[in-house]
Amino acid sequence: MTTPVTLNVGGHLYTTSLSTLQRYPDSMLGAMFRGDFPTTRDSQGNYFIDRDGTLFRYILNFLRTSELTLPMDFTETDLLRKEADFYQIEPLIQCLSDPKPLYPPDIFEQVVELSSTRKLSKYSNPVAVIITQLTITTKVHGLLEGISNNFTKWNKHMMDTRDCQVSFTFGPCDYHQEVSLRVHLMDYIMKQGFTIRNTRVHHMSERANENTVEHHWTFCRPAHKVED
Repeated sequence: MTTPVTLNVGGHLYTTSLSTLQRYPDSMLGAMFRGDFPTTRDSQGNYFIDRDGTLFRYILNFLRTSELTLPMDFTETDLLRKEADFYQIEPLIQCLSDPKPLYPPDIFEQVVELSSTRKLSKYSNPVAVIITQLTITTKVHGLLEGISNNFTKWNKHMMDTRDCQVSFTFGPCDYHQEVSLRVHLMDYIMKQGFTIRNTRVHHMSERANENTVEHHWTFCRPAHKVED
């Protein structure tokens, strides 16, 4: 770990490592902390950048993980794209552009949605998991049938579901099995030719004593259209 660096971005303070800020050497931050770009300090000695401080959270998380994760209800993609352009982080710019692939007329895109919903107790220490639910949604019925046939170990957790959906629910004593199942499901889905298109995370409070955390993964693969 390198020495922590604190930035004041539009009045919001962020602390991270120098190596994180230099992850993409050709970016503005890479140049700035390489000494090739002039810097400004605030009254506390923190590096000051006169940009959107709230959106910098997503910039910094991308620098840490090289993955773009946005809340489900995120509505400021255009503004975030401008911030990414300002910082000149090319991989992030590409993620935000994310044009849909142009397939030939006889090819379409099949989609699988995987979501994990975890309810957490606010007041226990360490944090206690109350219940978790894992849901697979897709119109690819063969995939759902394959999941039902290949994941019988978790049958007791399977819920009654709609035609395009399979769900599993886990209680407080076996929530860790949801993680194991999720890892196996993601591996199974990708072995069917699907690739991850994007991931999202959403935090919300439904009750005074509970927090809910939702993770979503979208998988896609091209497929040939079948004539009627």
